[in-house]
Formats: sequence, C-alpha cells, structure tokens
Amino acid sequence: MTSYLERIRQSSDITRRGFIKASAAATAALAVSGSLAGCANKVEPADANAGGTEAVAVDGEWVTAACWHNCGGRCLNKVLVKDGVALRQKTDDTHEDSPDYPQQRACLRGRSQRKQVFSADRIKYPMKRKGWSPDNPQGELRGKDEWERIEWDEALSYVADELKKAKEQYGNRSILAAGSEIGRLLTLFGGYTASWGTGSYGSFALTAGIIGAEVWSGGINDRIDMRENTELFVMIGSNPAWSSGGSPAFHMLQAKENGARFVAIDPYYNDTYELLGAEWLPIRPGQDTAFLIGLAYALIDGDAQGGNLIDWDFLNTHAIGFDAEHMPEGSDPRGNFRDYVLGTYDGLPKTPEWAAELCGISGERIRQLAEEIAPSRAVALMCGWAPARTHNSDGFPQVFSTIGAMTGHMGKPGHMTGVNCHSAAGNGGPSLVNPGPSGVAAIKEVPVDDSINKTEIWKAIMTGRYTWNGRSGTVTMPADAEKAPGEVRDIDIHVIYHGGGAALQTTDAMSEGIAAHRKVDFVVSHAQFLTTNALYSDIILPVTTLWERPGGLLTGNREMLIMYTQVTEPLFESQSDQWIARELAKKLGMEESAVYDIDENQQFFNTVAGATYVEDDGVTASPLVTITEEDIEEWGAVGTPQEGVISFKDFKEKGVYQIERKAGDNYGFVAYSGFAKDPESNPLPSLSGKLEIYSARLAEIVNGMGYSTIEPVPTYIPQACGYEATFGDYAAGEKGDYPFQIFNIHYLRRSHTVFDNIPWLREAWANPVYLNAQDAEERNIAAGDTVRITSPYGSVLRKATLTNRVIPGVVMLPHGAWVDMDDDDENDTAGADNVICGGCPTGQGVSGWNTAICNFEKYDGEAIVDDAARPQRIICE
Repeated sequence: MTSYLERIRQSSDITRRGFIKASAAATAALAVSGSLAGCANKVEPADANAGGTEAVAVDGEWVTAACWHNCGGRCLNKVLVKDGVALRQKTDDTHEDSPDYPQQRACLRGRSQRKQVFSADRIKYPMKRKGWSPDNPQGELRGKDEWERIEWDEALSYVADELKKAKEQYGNRSILAAGSEIGRLLTLFGGYTASWGTGSYGSFALTAGIIGAEVWSGGINDRIDMRENTELFVMIGSNPAWSSGGSPAFHMLQAKENGARFVAIDPYYNDTYELLGAEWLPIRPGQDTAFLIGLAYALIDGDAQGGNLIDWDFLNTHAIGFDAEHMPEGSDPRGNFRDYVLGTYDGLPKTPEWAAELCGISGERIRQLAEEIAPSRAVALMCGWAPARTHNSDGFPQVFSTIGAMTGHMGKPGHMTGVNCHSAAGNGGPSLVNPGPSGVAAIKEVPVDDSINKTEIWKAIMTGRYTWNGRSGTVTMPADAEKAPGEVRDIDIHVIYHGGGAALQTTDAMSEGIAAHRKVDFVVSHAQFLTTNALYSDIILPVTTLWERPGGLLTGNREMLIMYTQVTEPLFESQSDQWIARELAKKLGMEESAVYDIDENQQFFNTVAGATYVEDDGVTASPLVTITEEDIEEWGAVGTPQEGVISFKDFKEKGVYQIERKAGDNYGFVAYSGFAKDPESNPLPSLSGKLEIYSARLAEIVNGMGYSTIEPVPTYIPQACGYEATFGDYAAGEKGDYPFQIFNIHYLRRSHTVFDNIPWLREAWANPVYLNAQDAEERNIAAGDTVRITSPYGSVLRKATLTNRVIPGVVMLPHGAWVDMDDDDENDTAGADNVICGGCPTGQGVSGWNTAICNFEKYDGEAIVDDAARPQRIICE
C-alpha cells in the first residue's frame, strides 16, 4: 500500500487534527491488513496501544529508535514500523533479564515517544508571527500573537537579514545564541554572545574538580561491588527511580536484598527511598551544608571520646586543610576546617544542636549517624546534584567529600563517597562501550568572548549590563586558568537565536525572561513543537526529531551502547539543525562546507566505525563493530573495512551492545582505589594532588567572579532565598511574607521540559503542587483545590495534592511544566517552576532551583482544569 506519510506530504492543506486522524486511520488499516504469515517480525496480539483496533498480528519491521532526552537513562526503545507508520513500541527483549545482565528497559516517557514524534503539535512548516515585520517588530505581542505559514526560503531570508542587520548596526555581541549547530555557523559569522551556567551540576560544576572530588561516576563504585559489599547507604537528595532512567534503582534494590540498610536525608520521602525501605531523616531544603558541618562536629567529638569515628591515617595522608598540622604551606594555620567546626576562633561551635536548628534533623540523630558511618563499617555516602543546586552552596561538595575523607569511605570495596546521579547512578566507573568521534572538523576560534551567567542573563538584556567571569559557555575551569575577573560589562542584545535547548523555560526568572524576549528586535527558534522558546519567537524553523535522521549512538550506563536508526522520513517540511545551518550559511555569503565538512550520514557511520569496547581483561579497548565493503557501499559512506565483535547489520537489528557482568569479573570499579593505595603515584586533579578540604584556589576563583565570597574551607553561609529568608525576623522567630520554602523535583511526566505536551503522560501524571497535609489544613486547603503559589518573582496556579512525604514548611513543585500565562501575565496556570525561581547570582553562579521561598493560599478565582483536559499547545492555521 502507498505510504500514508507520502500521501499526507502531498496534501498542502491537511490540518493538524487531520494529520492525527490520518495517522490513527493508517495505523488501524495496517493492523488489519498486515500479512499474518512468513514474517520474522510477526508480533503477538495487540493491546489497547495498537491504535484502537481488534487484537490482530501485524507485519512490519522493528526499528531501534532514539530515546535521546536528558534523563540519564538512554534505554532501548524499539518501534514497529510499516509504510513509515509507528504502530507499536517495545523495549529491551534481546536477552533474559537478571541482576548480573539486566535488560535496558524504557520508562513511560520513552514508551510514549511515538505520541511525541507523530503528534498533532508538530511544527509542520516554517512559521512567522503575524505581528512581526523587520521594520516593526511589535515585540510586546510575542507569546500572544497569531502565526502564519511561510516558505523555507522566506524564513531563512528573514533570519539571515536580521543577523546581518544586528552585526552591521550593533556588532556580533548583540546576538545571543544557544545550540551547537547554529553556534558553529555564528562563530564563522564573526561570533556571538553565549551563556553559561551550572545546569544540573549546581556547585559541583566548579567545586568538585578544583578540590579533587568527582562530579560523575568516579566517586561511586560499580553496581556489583555495591551489591556484594556495602552495608549502609546514606543518600542525600537522591532519587534515581525518577531522575535516572533505566536500571539504577534496580541495582540498589539488589543491595537491599543482600542485606544493606538505607538512610535518606531529603525534604521529600521519594519513591527510591520507599522502594529501598530507607529510614527518612527529613531536612529543610538547602540546609545540607549545615547538617554535614554538624555531622563533622559529631565525628570529631565522638572520636575524642574513644569512639574511633575518624580514619586519621587516610585523613592525614590523603587530604589537606583538616587541621592546623596539615595546612598548605604559606596559609594561616587558623583557617583549618577542624578549628572552624569547633569554633576555636569565632566562638561558635558548630555542634549537632547548632545544625539541628537550621536543618531540622535532631542533634541526637546526627550524633547517632556519626557512629553509624564509622570507618569500620562499609558505608556508601551518596548524594544527588540536587543539594548543590542551591544558592551559596559552593562549599557543599567540599564538606560532603570531607566527611568521606574523615571516615575513610574512599578507595575500598563497599566504601564510597560520591554523586549517585544521572547515567552513573547505581553503577560507577568508566564506560566500557564507547561511540567513535563524528569526524566533523572542530571550529576553534572564538571571535567574541562574551558569555553571560544564566542567573543574570535576562536582567542583562533588560539593563544592558552583566558580570563577565572569564567563562565561555563552559562549567569547568582548569586548575591553571587565570583568575576570573568579575568585570562588569555593557551588553546590548538585539537578537535571540534559540538553536537548541529550552532556555526560556529552564532558566531562572522566567517572567523577566519573557520581558527580555519582548524587548529585543528579533527572536528565532528551531522547534519541533510550540515550546516556550518558540511561543515567544518571531520565526519558527521546524526541525526533525532523531527518529527522522540517519542514526546515531546513545550512551547510558557504563556497560552498554545503543545504536538507533531512522524510523521515518522527515515529516512535512521539517529539516535537521545541520541543514538549517548549511542553508543559512549560503544566505550569509559563506561556504556551507565551512560549517559542516561531512554530511550527517557520514557522521553517523564514523561514530559506529570508531566505537570501541573493553575486552574481558578489563583494560584493552578494541573496535566494536565489524565493517565490510558491503556496509560501506550500503550506507554510501567513506570508510575502511575492519573486524569487531558484532556486525554492522546485527548491531542495527539488535539495537544494543551490552557487556555481561558477573561477580569477580575484570570490569569491577572501586572509586579512588589508586589514590587510596598510593596518593603520590595517583594524585587527584587538584593543585596539591590531594583532596583539598582547604582550597585557596577555589576561594580565589569563586570570589573573583564578583557575586559573593567564600572561605577556602567549607563554611555555613545563609542562602539567598533559603530557610532564613522565610523569616521577617529570624532571631525572633517571626515568619515573613514568604514563610515557606519551595523546591523542584524531576518528574516522571517529563524529561526536564520534554514530553509535557503529550496527552498520555498528562493523564498518567497530574503535575500538582505537593503540600504538607498539616500546612494545607491550617490554610483550609483540601486535596484538589486550586492553589495560588507566590514568590518575589511571580505566581503560579496548581491543584493541590496533600501528603506527609513532604516536611512541614516546605512546598514541592515538579520541574519543567510549559508556562501558560493568563491574559494579564499575572498567573502562570501550568505550574512552571522558573516563574517562582528568580535570577539571583551567588558564588560560582549557581542556579538555585532548590532554594526559593513562597507563600500559598486557596485560589479565589475560577478553578483550573486538570492538565489532561487542557488542550495541547498547537499552532492552528
């Protein structure tokens, strides 16, 4: 039968809803008409997800599809395709599931992906805001205006002309852009203003590397070591069951079944803790540093009383700055961490009782925990990035690592101190299977060095000034880098180019961001859907999803590599980001080959041909994929035949290469093991080569940024928009106008902001505001009531869910909802978290999404509808 996609491409006037009806009809027809005999891909009877038809078998091809969104999982996602139609999805069935050799199973987000790719809300054509023209932008209508379809040539001409005009009239610094593809083009065009931020990492972004700690998996042992050897897991702000797709929670469950105990330190008793039967120590958001300083006091005090709570040998030989005897040469010995904790010079001992007032965990329980994590027990100290995504948290990674050094929980089987997050959650260590390089030539010259920290990016557009920190779109700084100058610069932004990401939705101070978008002359977005970036743009350029591109490799946990290939031809008039960059290059009078010297098909082939795996010896890296002359000819690529352990065809068909693990194999990993055995021969990446409890370098860099100052040792600093800010008079215990703390969780309905527009997921996950039941009762709020949450930066409306899994005085709002302002731009009715969070640069420029203050009340206006009943955000022609 003729491909239905081809038929709808030939129709220039098909509507969005017509597209979905056509898709459903085609799916049903294919399900009924599919051949039932002689097909290797024959499937079992369909369920309700097969398109609403009778349960029949369908022939077609199972294609490994990309599940590429930033959840940390990158799981196996297969699609049954016939005539370009995605009929059904499934996940990993390539082998039997077991703890040693787990399947790479997709979550509900990945399983709903066909409802994203083949959706009514796809941007079909280049679109222009009706009220915009080059001579009269009418920026105040952004987010409110109607749209009209235009042709690609017209759209690209508008974009090129606006870029030329900005360059000629104001210089390249006037163009603010994000996205790697368009960044390559604009760099060759003369440069652009970039942005930088701490993103997911929070204060781990800078602190960890400078003091010699680990941001990624280096601080966590591999999953088999955890399962076999760890007795106690102390988890701070960690929820891999929700925030790290795939198998991390499953790996930790194996440790539980092997007798391990779990303690959870968090404002929220999340699903991971419930799965593991963890003891909950409720803590106020952002008070983790206070808690750990109080824990350090309990360790010092308990050890002095004969409790053997400190591993002095490890601390004295592997760290600097703990006490006066182990301070760096030339530093003031009084600045050591031990004397700060004991209050030797400031007269304020940081006792567990001192910490209890701030963090909410009792002093008695802090002292008990100090005994439980003694060096004699195999303990895993684990944290997520969430506690570091708070204002003034620059010392958190430092004090967390300090506790690990004090107790010696580094470099030994069963012992660990590190980040349990993203793709490394539940399974630390270097990747055992890796993709090859794409082969695209690097563009090294950076003509413009302006790069604005995301906590002040919108304010910079509104005021024309920002603090330059010597950064250029990166969150790392080498140990020998020059001091960041903290220079206040003038800036005059006239063009915002969203070539990737979701800056307006995921950056602090969204209300100010909307105002900034309405101020500039021109905004353009690459978009698959009417995202928030696109909604507040003038021109939308429709881009393909990865299901519509040649293919690629995805990394998730360390033991596997996924190969995805094209599921369908590009829908309607959508094009890839690289195609757009090439075509714009022509409009700008540049050679397109200067932007990309090889095409996307060759790039994909290169990553496959260059992929490697680690052999059974645990050391040797060898080619993964066998490449034949026939493969090279079939893919129309340039390459050389080679021998690997899986053929190109088998890798494509299977979709995943996974290394099977077992206890005692050569793939095991114990974090810091080389350093623990011989710190001189295996130094850490700090200036001293040791773990720097005292780091003059860290203080020098952070203090030079121009936001706020820190000490070389981790100290307690009251956080901007933190617990103390909920009081009008903290000393008197009198609450202020915003008496509650609010923090933002990763939510299973979305991967950050992606998937928020999918009806299936809206039905499954309601996206309420979570209120402590006692707090709600005191304000006469019942479950399901519409609640108005206000902060110094904006207000949102949400329906209430009451729970005792969130501590009193704290509100929990899921991260990533697409903003939906009412007609007066007064209330966001979708619950967008960054309407509540403000731009507040501190320390190293951390976005403090988990340090915010708010008030809430029962809304006296019209109740909002359930998200499942809200119409999808769709451009209607």
